[in-house]
Amino acid sequence: RNRLDGSREAMTAVLRAVTNLASNTAQLVGLGADTTIPKMKYLSAAEATAVSSALTEYFAEEVVQELCGLAVATSVRDSYPFHVRVLVVCGPDGNGRDGLAAARHLASFGYEARVVYPESDPPRQLELARLPVYSSLPDRWEETTDLVVDALFGVAKFEGSRPPKPYDMLLAKLQATALPVLSVDLPSGWDPDHGPGEHGGLTPAVLVSLIAPKQGALHFAGRAHYLGGRFVPPNIQLMFGFKQPDFGGTSLFLRLDQLDDPAAEDGDETFDDDDEPEPEYYYF
Repeated sequence: RNRLDGSREAMTAVLRAVTNLASNTAQLVGLGADTTIPKMKYLSAAEATAVSSALTEYFAEEVVQELCGLAVATSVRDSYPFHVRVLVVCGPDGNGRDGLAAARHLASFGYEARVVYPESDPPRQLELARLPVYSSLPDRWEETTDLVVDALFGVAKFEGSRPPKPYDMLLAKLQATALPVLSVDLPSGWDPDHGPGEHGGLTPAVLVSLIAPKQGALHFAGRAHYLGGRFVPPNIQLMFGFKQPDFGGTSLFLRLDQLDDPAAEDGDETFDDDDEPEPEYYYF
Protein backbone atom coordinates (compact mmCIF):
# COMPACT_ATOMS: atom_id res chain seq x y z
CA ARG A 1 0.00 0.00 0.00
CA ASN A 2 3.00 2.32 0.42
CA ARG A 3 5.62 3.01 -2.22
CA LEU A 4 8.67 1.32 -0.73
CA ASP A 5 12.20 1.01 -2.00
CA GLY A 6 13.44 -2.51 -2.64
CA SER A 7 11.10 -4.10 -5.17
CA ARG A 8 13.60 -6.93 -5.61
CA GLU A 9 13.33 -7.78 -1.91
CA ALA A 10 9.54 -7.68 -2.16
CA MET A 11 9.59 -10.08 -5.12
CA THR A 12 11.86 -12.41 -3.17
CA ALA A 13 9.34 -12.31 -0.31
CA VAL A 14 6.53 -13.24 -2.72
CA LEU A 15 8.47 -16.21 -4.10
CA ARG A 16 9.29 -17.35 -0.57
CA ALA A 17 5.60 -17.00 0.32
CA VAL A 18 4.55 -19.30 -2.52
CA THR A 19 6.97 -21.91 -1.21
CA ASN A 20 5.60 -21.45 2.31
CA LEU A 21 2.04 -21.86 1.05
CA ALA A 22 2.81 -25.21 -0.57
CA SER A 23 4.75 -26.43 2.47
CA ASN A 24 2.24 -25.26 5.07
CA THR A 25 -0.73 -26.56 3.10
CA ALA A 26 0.87 -29.99 2.88
CA GLN A 27 1.46 -29.99 6.65
CA LEU A 28 -2.12 -29.01 7.42
CA VAL A 29 -3.73 -31.70 5.27
CA GLY A 30 -1.45 -34.40 6.56
CA LEU A 31 0.97 -34.70 3.63
CA GLY A 32 4.00 -33.80 5.72
CA ALA A 33 5.39 -35.17 8.95
CA ASP A 34 5.66 -31.73 10.58
CA THR A 35 2.37 -30.60 12.14
CA THR A 36 3.22 -27.03 13.16
CA ILE A 37 1.51 -23.76 12.39
CA PRO A 38 3.63 -20.58 12.64
CA LYS A 39 2.61 -18.00 15.22
CA MET A 40 2.32 -14.25 14.78
CA LYS A 41 5.22 -12.74 12.89
CA TYR A 42 6.85 -9.32 12.88
CA LEU A 43 7.25 -8.55 9.17
CA SER A 44 10.22 -7.04 7.38
CA ALA A 45 9.61 -4.12 5.02
CA ALA A 46 9.80 -6.45 2.02
CA GLU A 47 7.38 -8.91 3.60
CA ALA A 48 4.98 -6.11 4.51
CA THR A 49 4.95 -4.91 0.90
CA ALA A 50 4.35 -8.43 -0.39
CA VAL A 51 1.54 -9.13 2.11
CA SER A 52 -0.16 -5.84 1.24
CA SER A 53 0.07 -6.67 -2.46
CA ALA A 54 -1.44 -10.09 -1.83
CA LEU A 55 -4.28 -8.52 0.16
CA THR A 56 -5.16 -6.15 -2.67
CA GLU A 57 -5.42 -9.19 -4.94
CA TYR A 58 -7.84 -10.74 -2.42
CA PHE A 59 -9.79 -7.52 -1.74
CA ALA A 60 -10.00 -4.26 -3.66
CA GLU A 61 -7.46 -1.73 -2.37
CA GLU A 62 -10.26 0.55 -1.17
CA VAL A 63 -11.70 -2.32 0.88
CA VAL A 64 -8.34 -2.90 2.59
CA GLN A 65 -8.13 0.81 3.40
CA GLU A 66 -11.62 0.77 4.90
CA LEU A 67 -10.81 -2.27 7.04
CA CYS A 68 -7.56 -0.69 8.21
CA GLY A 69 -9.24 2.64 8.90
CA LEU A 70 -12.00 0.97 10.90
CA ALA A 71 -9.41 -0.98 12.92
CA VAL A 72 -7.61 2.29 13.70
CA ALA A 73 -10.84 4.05 14.70
CA THR A 74 -11.94 1.25 17.04
CA SER A 75 -8.45 1.23 18.59
CA VAL A 76 -8.74 4.99 19.17
CA ARG A 77 -12.13 4.41 20.79
CA ASP A 78 -10.59 1.81 23.09
CA SER A 79 -7.48 3.79 24.04
CA TYR A 80 -8.86 7.36 24.10
CA PRO A 81 -12.63 7.24 24.71
CA PHE A 82 -12.76 10.77 26.13
CA HIS A 83 -10.28 12.55 23.82
CA VAL A 84 -13.07 13.83 21.61
CA ARG A 85 -11.24 16.38 19.44
CA VAL A 86 -9.05 14.32 17.12
CA LEU A 87 -6.68 15.71 14.48
CA VAL A 88 -5.75 13.11 11.85
CA VAL A 89 -2.54 14.10 10.02
CA CYS A 90 -2.32 12.20 6.74
CA GLY A 91 0.53 11.55 4.33
CA PRO A 92 0.48 11.05 0.55
CA ASP A 93 0.51 7.25 0.34
CA GLY A 94 -1.28 4.22 1.77
CA ASN A 95 -0.76 5.23 5.40
CA GLY A 96 -2.44 8.55 4.71
CA ARG A 97 -5.38 6.85 3.00
CA ASP A 98 -5.80 4.60 6.04
CA GLY A 99 -5.88 7.77 8.13
CA LEU A 100 -8.53 9.35 5.92
CA ALA A 101 -10.73 6.28 6.34
CA ALA A 102 -10.10 6.30 10.10
CA ALA A 103 -11.19 9.96 10.30
CA ARG A 104 -14.54 9.17 8.71
CA HIS A 105 -15.14 6.25 11.06
CA LEU A 106 -14.15 8.37 14.07
CA ALA A 107 -16.71 10.98 13.03
CA SER A 108 -19.36 8.26 12.86
CA PHE A 109 -18.38 7.26 16.42
CA GLY A 110 -19.09 10.80 17.62
CA TYR A 111 -15.56 12.22 17.64
CA GLU A 112 -14.87 15.75 16.40
CA ALA A 113 -12.48 14.62 13.68
CA ARG A 114 -10.46 17.03 11.56
CA VAL A 115 -8.01 16.10 8.81
CA VAL A 116 -4.69 17.56 7.70
CA TYR A 117 -4.03 16.43 4.11
CA PRO A 118 -1.58 18.51 2.04
CA GLU A 119 -2.42 16.72 -1.21
CA SER A 120 -4.64 18.54 -3.70
CA ASP A 121 -7.10 15.69 -4.25
CA PRO A 122 -8.81 14.70 -0.98
CA PRO A 123 -11.22 11.79 -1.48
CA ARG A 124 -14.84 12.70 -2.13
CA GLN A 125 -15.87 10.63 0.90
CA LEU A 126 -14.40 13.36 3.14
CA GLU A 127 -16.55 15.98 1.43
CA LEU A 128 -19.64 13.81 1.76
CA ALA A 129 -18.83 13.23 5.44
CA ARG A 130 -18.44 17.00 5.87
CA LEU A 131 -15.15 16.67 7.69
CA PRO A 132 -12.93 19.76 7.97
CA VAL A 133 -9.85 19.23 5.77
CA TYR A 134 -6.75 21.44 6.01
CA SER A 135 -3.69 21.54 3.77
CA SER A 136 -1.51 22.42 6.79
CA LEU A 137 -1.88 22.49 10.54
CA PRO A 138 -4.70 24.90 11.43
CA ASP A 139 -4.20 27.91 13.67
CA ARG A 140 -4.11 27.13 17.40
CA TRP A 141 -4.28 23.43 16.53
CA GLU A 142 -2.76 22.31 19.82
CA GLU A 143 -5.28 24.31 21.85
CA THR A 144 -8.21 22.78 19.98
CA THR A 145 -7.02 19.15 19.86
CA ASP A 146 -7.13 16.34 22.42
CA LEU A 147 -5.42 13.64 20.36
CA VAL A 148 -3.27 13.52 17.22
CA VAL A 149 -3.44 10.53 14.87
CA ASP A 150 -0.17 10.17 12.97
CA ALA A 151 -0.95 8.74 9.52
CA LEU A 152 1.97 10.38 7.72
CA PHE A 153 4.27 7.60 6.54
CA GLY A 154 3.90 4.26 8.33
CA VAL A 155 6.29 1.81 6.68
CA ALA A 156 7.01 4.09 3.68
CA LYS A 157 10.65 4.94 3.05
CA PHE A 158 11.61 8.26 1.51
CA GLU A 159 14.73 9.23 -0.39
CA GLY A 160 17.40 10.84 1.73
CA SER A 161 17.32 11.29 5.47
CA ARG A 162 14.35 13.66 5.64
CA PRO A 163 10.79 13.41 4.30
CA PRO A 164 9.77 15.69 1.40
CA LYS A 165 8.17 19.07 1.92
CA PRO A 166 5.69 19.90 3.40
CA TYR A 167 5.71 16.62 5.33
CA ASP A 168 9.08 17.40 6.93
CA MET A 169 7.51 20.37 8.72
CA LEU A 170 4.46 18.35 9.76
CA LEU A 171 6.70 15.65 11.22
CA ALA A 172 8.75 18.25 13.11
CA LYS A 173 5.58 19.80 14.58
CA LEU A 174 4.29 16.42 15.73
CA GLN A 175 7.67 15.60 17.27
CA ALA A 176 7.49 18.79 19.33
CA THR A 177 3.88 18.59 20.53
CA ALA A 178 2.94 17.69 24.08
CA LEU A 179 -0.37 16.22 22.91
CA PRO A 180 -0.82 12.44 22.97
CA VAL A 181 -0.05 10.86 19.61
CA LEU A 182 -1.40 7.59 18.19
CA SER A 183 0.56 6.29 15.20
CA VAL A 184 -0.89 4.23 12.35
CA ASP A 185 1.08 1.07 11.45
CA LEU A 186 4.50 2.50 12.44
CA PRO A 187 5.59 5.78 14.02
CA SER A 188 6.42 8.24 11.25
CA GLY A 189 10.15 8.63 10.75
CA TRP A 190 10.91 5.05 11.82
CA ASP A 191 12.60 2.47 9.63
CA PRO A 192 10.21 -0.50 9.21
CA ASP A 193 13.06 -2.96 9.80
CA HIS A 194 15.14 -1.17 12.44
CA GLY A 195 12.89 1.26 14.31
CA PRO A 196 13.78 4.89 15.10
CA GLY A 197 15.86 6.39 12.32
CA GLU A 198 18.71 8.84 12.26
CA HIS A 199 16.45 11.71 13.31
CA GLY A 200 14.45 9.66 15.80
CA GLY A 201 10.97 10.00 14.36
CA LEU A 202 7.89 10.20 16.55
CA THR A 203 7.54 8.67 20.00
CA PRO A 204 3.77 8.01 20.18
CA ALA A 205 1.93 6.89 23.26
CA VAL A 206 -0.07 4.35 21.25
CA LEU A 207 0.74 2.34 18.13
CA VAL A 208 -1.81 0.56 15.92
CA SER A 209 -0.03 -1.99 13.73
CA LEU A 210 -2.02 -2.93 10.65
CA ILE A 211 -2.26 -6.34 8.95
CA ALA A 212 0.74 -7.62 10.97
CA PRO A 213 3.30 -5.82 13.15
CA LYS A 214 6.56 -4.72 11.53
CA GLN A 215 10.03 -5.54 12.81
CA GLY A 216 10.68 -1.89 13.62
CA ALA A 217 7.72 -1.97 16.05
CA LEU A 218 9.77 -4.21 18.36
CA HIS A 219 11.40 -0.94 19.50
CA PHE A 220 8.06 0.60 20.48
CA ALA A 221 7.88 1.34 24.21
CA GLY A 222 4.64 3.33 24.52
CA ARG A 223 1.69 2.56 26.74
CA ALA A 224 -0.37 0.45 24.29
CA HIS A 225 0.35 -1.50 21.10
CA TYR A 226 -2.69 -2.60 19.09
CA LEU A 227 -2.96 -4.92 16.10
CA GLY A 228 -5.68 -4.40 13.51
CA GLY A 229 -5.43 -7.43 11.27
CA ARG A 230 -8.38 -9.68 11.91
CA PHE A 231 -9.36 -9.40 8.23
CA VAL A 232 -6.19 -11.10 6.91
CA PRO A 233 -7.49 -14.33 5.30
CA PRO A 234 -6.06 -17.71 6.36
CA ASN A 235 -4.59 -18.42 2.93
CA ILE A 236 -2.46 -15.26 3.05
CA GLN A 237 -1.32 -16.11 6.57
CA LEU A 238 -0.27 -19.53 5.31
CA MET A 239 1.43 -18.08 2.26
CA PHE A 240 3.64 -15.81 4.35
CA GLY A 241 4.22 -18.23 7.20
CA PHE A 242 2.38 -16.68 10.12
CA LYS A 243 -0.83 -17.07 12.11
CA GLN A 244 -2.76 -14.16 13.57
CA PRO A 245 -3.46 -14.22 17.32
CA ASP A 246 -6.97 -14.87 18.57
CA PHE A 247 -8.82 -11.54 18.44
CA GLY A 248 -11.70 -12.87 20.51
CA GLY A 249 -15.40 -12.14 20.09
CA THR A 250 -16.09 -9.65 17.32
CA SER A 251 -13.24 -7.22 18.06
CA LEU A 252 -11.32 -5.74 15.13
CA PHE A 253 -8.20 -5.23 17.25
CA LEU A 254 -6.21 -6.76 20.06
CA ARG A 255 -3.57 -5.46 22.47
CA LEU A 256 -0.19 -6.91 21.55
CA ASP A 257 1.34 -5.51 24.72
CA GLN A 258 -1.04 -7.71 26.72
CA LEU A 259 -0.10 -10.97 24.99
CA ASP A 260 2.10 -13.41 26.88
CA ASP A 261 4.63 -13.54 24.04
CA PRO A 262 4.05 -10.59 21.69
CA ALA A 263 7.34 -11.08 19.81
CA ALA A 264 6.88 -14.76 18.95
CA GLU A 265 8.21 -14.25 15.45
CA ASP A 266 9.91 -17.59 15.11
CA GLY A 267 7.81 -19.66 17.50
CA ASP A 268 5.57 -22.51 16.43
CA GLU A 269 2.33 -23.91 17.77
CA THR A 270 2.67 -27.70 17.91
CA PHE A 271 -0.13 -30.25 17.69
CA ASP A 272 -0.11 -33.82 18.87
CA ASP A 273 -0.46 -36.50 16.20
CA ASP A 274 -4.09 -37.14 17.18
CA ASP A 275 -5.05 -33.46 17.18
CA GLU A 276 -6.45 -31.59 14.20
CA PRO A 277 -5.54 -28.00 13.36
CA GLU A 278 -8.14 -25.24 13.36
CA PRO A 279 -10.74 -26.16 10.70
CA GLU A 280 -10.55 -22.72 9.08
CA TYR A 281 -7.06 -23.50 7.86
CA TYR A 282 -8.30 -26.25 5.59
CA TYR A 283 -9.91 -23.67 3.32
CA PHE A 284 -8.19 -21.27 0.98
